[in-house]
Amino acid sequence: MTSFRVATYNVHKCRGLDGRVSSRRIARVLSEVNADIIALQEVSSIEGAAGEKDQAGFIAEELGFGYVTGENRRLKGGAYGNVLLSRWPHVAWRNYDITWRGCEPRGCLRVDVPLNDCRVLHIFNVHLGTNFLERRHQARRLISPDILQDAELKGGRIVLGDFNEWTNGLASRLFARHFRSAGAHQNLRRTRTYPGLLPLLCLDHIYFDAAFELEQLTLHRSRAALIASDHLPLIADLRFADAQDGC
Repeated sequence: MTSFRVATYNVHKCRGLDGRVSSRRIARVLSEVNADIIALQEVSSIEGAAGEKDQAGFIAEELGFGYVTGENRRLKGGAYGNVLLSRWPHVAWRNYDITWRGCEPRGCLRVDVPLNDCRVLHIFNVHLGTNFLERRHQARRLISPDILQDAELKGGRIVLGDFNEWTNGLASRLFARHFRSAGAHQNLRRTRTYPGLLPLLCLDHIYFDAAFELEQLTLHRSRAALIASDHLPLIADLRFADAQDGC
């Protein structure tokens, strides 16, 4: 396998712009997106709860995907944070605490997904804070030997999520020095992902290392997506730079 599709989507606790909470509607949007790996932010999941209250479990079951939850805090008796959905099984995962001082708890969820005997994807699902100084701390923490520069990571790295940075700030500049960017400004006519119906800001980003090349970047704007959350899904079709299936 040389090509695959990843997507990032802040689902806003599955609360749409119409005020209705619907995990089923989010699952329908993700079915339209048809990605192999999906990074979700702001997911509220009460494990074992009936129906749509376990948002991660419900969406994963609707899509037929496996999933990992990166809990950053408790909300109404359930886990709240980032979720990684994958068409393929994962072999390892870790949730890094990137909280800054007294701000809202934030995390970076890493999930390792093997595509064959020699190709492993290290997927980092991030949700940075809204405070400028907070994001500076979080960006430096992420670009460190403890997380993204971990010498034990042998596979290709993909970093995606809600960066909460609408200008070319420190986080954007720092990631651009270390990773290639599926830059919305360079690859899309419409670059804004938030808020969904009339987007004004580009908050969601996808970065990847030299193991990959970008085939296409897409902003998903279906009727359901325009109302299902306050963000729009951002989708990248990537391929391995060496274009080989073997080791």
